[in-house]
Amino acid sequence: MDKKVKKALLASVNSYAASENIEADALSNALISCFEAEKPFMDKVADMDAVFDDHQQFEELREYTFDLLMINFFAADVEKLEEDYLDSEEWEAIEEETLDRGSELLNMLLYLRECADDDIEPSMEDFLKEFLLVEEDEFQDEYRIYEKLIANQILIESDYAEIAKVAKSVGEDEELYELFYPLVSFFNEPNPTAEQLQDFQKNAANASLDGALLQLIINFNN
Repeated sequence: MDKKVKKALLASVNSYAASENIEADALSNALISCFEAEKPFMDKVADMDAVFDDHQQFEELREYTFDLLMINFFAADVEKLEEDYLDSEEWEAIEEETLDRGSELLNMLLYLRECADDDIEPSMEDFLKEFLLVEEDEFQDEYRIYEKLIANQILIESDYAEIAKVAKSVGEDEELYELFYPLVSFFNEPNPTAEQLQDFQKNAANASLDGALLQLIINFNN
């Protein structure tokens, strides 16, 4: 299992559990076993879903954990497969089968991985323009999904209260509905202090999930 993925997974689960005042060890251990298993990707997905079925209190984390499972596959599992596996019909079938799984968090994780590889500091402008290519005509789907982020880049110079205020304008049917607040907050402060984290939680609409997502992103980046 990729070290960054493990760190991010445990941070998100522990943060959520602490906020909800529930026990996390059983879920964490089961998920780590799932991630580390020598199995095909879709078998791991089935195992992950079974774990969440058995731990319904953590349901909000299911699709974000799928994103981590996917990034772990790219970071660790692919190395054990044929060199051109990601161009194979088998992988194409998996992509088709999982189209409705996960979230836009996967893009963020892929971006942070690229930043680490290139030894550059993550920034919202770089994420939008250089990674998502939202200004290019052929990437208008990305522009639509991230339009609220594009329009509010100034928030990285603001505070959590203002970020949270704008986050309330993101519709429940939008892909960034749950991600906007933690995503912008990360770009605003990639390494928050304990006091800043308290301020983040205080302004969160969904403190348990928002905190878990911010911890996931922070720990994957570090």
